[in-house]
Amino acid sequence: MKNTIAIVGRPNVGKSTLFNRLVGQRKAIMDNESGVTRDRHYGYGDWTGKYFTVIDTGGYVHNSDDIFEGEINKQVKLAIDEADVVLFMVDVDAGVHHLDEEFANVLRRYQGKKPIYIVANKADTNARAHAAGEFYTLGVGDGEIYPISSQSGSGTGDLLDAVISHFEEEGVEEPDLGIPKIAVVGRPNVGKSSFVNLLLGTDRSIVTDIAGTTRDSIQARYNAFGKEFMLVDTAGLRRKTKVHEDVEFYSVLRSIRALEEADICVVMLDATRGIEAQDVNIIGLADKNRKGIVILVNKWDLVENKETNTAKEFEAKIMEKIAPIAYPPVIFVSVLTKQRVHKAIETAIEVYENKRRKIPTSELNEVMLKEIEKYPPPIQKGKMVRIKYATQLPTHNPVFAFFCNLPQYVKESYTRYLENRLRENFNFTGVPIGIVFRKK
Repeated sequence: MKNTIAIVGRPNVGKSTLFNRLVGQRKAIMDNESGVTRDRHYGYGDWTGKYFTVIDTGGYVHNSDDIFEGEINKQVKLAIDEADVVLFMVDVDAGVHHLDEEFANVLRRYQGKKPIYIVANKADTNARAHAAGEFYTLGVGDGEIYPISSQSGSGTGDLLDAVISHFEEEGVEEPDLGIPKIAVVGRPNVGKSSFVNLLLGTDRSIVTDIAGTTRDSIQARYNAFGKEFMLVDTAGLRRKTKVHEDVEFYSVLRSIRALEEADICVVMLDATRGIEAQDVNIIGLADKNRKGIVILVNKWDLVENKETNTAKEFEAKIMEKIAPIAYPPVIFVSVLTKQRVHKAIETAIEVYENKRRKIPTSELNEVMLKEIEKYPPPIQKGKMVRIKYATQLPTHNPVFAFFCNLPQYVKESYTRYLENRLRENFNFTGVPIGIVFRKK
């Protein structure tokens, strides 16, 4: 990616606040608790006609009790490697912290290879701005310290003027605009981040056995089968009663928003636990939002004593629990052994194509009028419903209008019959279908 800025530093210095200011949205979760950001998080911004990508990172720590320490530090280094300009953020209030000194040692190996700016945050008065001078002792950066207040925005203009002077190109306004989004959703600890990391071939998300490791929704570009997609790894969705901390509450909100903004939802289940009430809720939420759905049963390698019909029986249980939703394909995978992982993404791409499918009116009528002739709408209150013709409406999801003399007399059971015939004759696997009746 061209024109990339990485915001780095120890925990709780205001990196996510600056990130949100530069991208102009509250994309990163912010909290006074240190270590809220764990993964690399991307957003886009512009300054005086130049567009750029911003990477927010987890706080760099050393010899701490934080079990995520090693993984967070790995994510920070990956972000620095990826960046064209590095913003090393420090806190004027706290002064030079021993973690700032340790992180300055890490940054020294990049000195001279890429521009590094020391950004002294919380400098919202003249006295505080003067106090920022003590950070010269860190001995990194391009010889100037930028006192800012990421909360109010003061000083960020001068900082951005300096940063964009390193960008030769104007950049792209919204590089991901118009690219289909596949959101990987599910309960905590079912393997969402491992699945995304395996597909991308890089550790975009931190993976541990602890539920709730991913807190923000993490996006990454993915190219497969000649198509480009955005893959979105989300925080695990759990029942409201199980959401204990503020940070997790916002994580859940972000996951729901990622689901709402996606084109396709890949819903991951844990084969060792079967389909649980929360899985059914997540699938129901995706259906309610009219998303394409693919169900992935992960950890299939851990299911013992598998027989010929084990998968079929497991699938039947899933379909029974999520009824009347009957359209999502079910794929049994193991992220650990890489079993059928590419089949999973191939199916998601297929579902996206199905979602966009447009059936020519002539073909639709030729097929569906024969199906209606075979089984016409039942007579209601002595009235006979006659369907004259059908057409597909110009909507994001497949919606079909059937024109008839008495639309008010068509029963739901007949609507289901038409939906089943549409699915049989045209491939709409994984996609919700809408059917409306209009007077003609």
